[in-house]
Amino acid sequence: MARTHSSPSGRPRTRLSAADRRASIIDAATQAFAESGYQRATMGQIATRLGVTEPVVFQNFGSKTGLYAAVVAHATGQMVAMMRELAEHSDSIGGLLRQLLSPDHIDELHAPGSLGVIFADAMTLTAEPAIGAAVRAHVGELADVLAEVIARGQRDGELRADLDPASAAWLVLSFLSAHPFRSAVMPDRRHLEEHIAAMTLGMLLDQGESPS
Repeated sequence: MARTHSSPSGRPRTRLSAADRRASIIDAATQAFAESGYQRATMGQIATRLGVTEPVVFQNFGSKTGLYAAVVAHATGQMVAMMRELAEHSDSIGGLLRQLLSPDHIDELHAPGSLGVIFADAMTLTAEPAIGAAVRAHVGELADVLAEVIARGQRDGELRADLDPASAAWLVLSFLSAHPFRSAVMPDRRHLEEHIAAMTLGMLLDQGESPS
């Protein structure tokens, strides 16, 4: 709960509770890391976004890696919520998977300022114990939700009945997360990415469904 105090000028000043302060730091850090990446974003920049001093950020999270681990958890929660909402409003799980695996969506997911930047960075930082633990714990939550979506597609008769939903979920997540690798080394990346997406869909869809 926020408390109101008087500033030296006599104007009321709002003091955030500890939980609200941490939440505000995580929000600001998520934006900073998504826009600039882990290496370029600084604790000072995050503090400036909030209008606080840099020690305030360190007092709440201890280190940059500790803050990034909290951001991974927060970003996963946002992704899980988005996935649930997409599935809830989708009439076709096959159509939803086509959308998720499309080159346009993958480009958008990994554009500066997007949550995909958080996860792409996190995969390169798993040697840091706090970040590695956060990635393993929270990305697994996203895989679990995607497995639920795939299981619904099986019940609806759109996806192959012999699929293991958990394995299929990790297949989709692997395709989404490998975008930086493909962008860095793949010739004619967009053309090949379309074909790889179609092949992936072909492995998921029931034979009566078209991957196009």
